Amino acid sequence: MNFDYINERIARLRINKDVSQREMSLDLGQSIGYINRIENKKALPSIPMLHYICEYFGITLKDFFDDGIEYPVLLNELIEEEKDLDEQNILTLLSLAKQLNARKSKK
Repeated sequence: MNFDYINERIARLRINKDVSQREMSLDLGQSIGYINRIENKKALPSIPMLHYICEYFGITLKDFFDDGIEYPVLLNELIEEEKDLDEQNILTLLSLAKQLNARKSKK
């Protein structure tokens, strides 16, 4: 496994969440430079800490390691929102997603 993926994925998710390395480190109960060391490939999080990092971003470990999902936080938010929709609205949302994907593939 390429461990650089872990460092880079944390950096991308943090930037997408628009939080500083310092803020994220402190939010996780770690030293100020904790996330900086990870993103600069000087350290890797432990497995329990990686689980906490995923919780911080609102994603699962599966989402974290699925590099096919570029915006896992937004995708999970969308899934949470659709849970309360009725069948017709879910079908409408599905149709819209298919149309957007079709447009994307034409470009």
